[in-house]
Amino acid sequence: MLRPSYNDLINSANKYSGHPERPTVQSRYSIVIASAKRARQIVAGMDSSQEDDGRKPLSVAIDEIYQGKVQILSDEEGSEEKN
Repeated sequence: MLRPSYNDLINSANKYSGHPERPTVQSRYSIVIASAKRARQIVAGMDSSQEDDGRKPLSVAIDEIYQGKVQILSDEEGSEEKN
């Protein structure tokens, strides 16, 4: 069983999004994509907020999302930040 669950991850990601009235994450698909992107960033060498303790990058990415250490941006927010 996945711990934290998809619902826990969705609730946590929306809690830390800064927009509680407008949830950024509304589906499992969004959580899976965000987790995979973050795991790829970790593999590519971007700073991880946690020390490498032998865990797989995806496990670290899920923990970071759950703990609010990384923020999931909507498509609009992501394009604004790139400009």
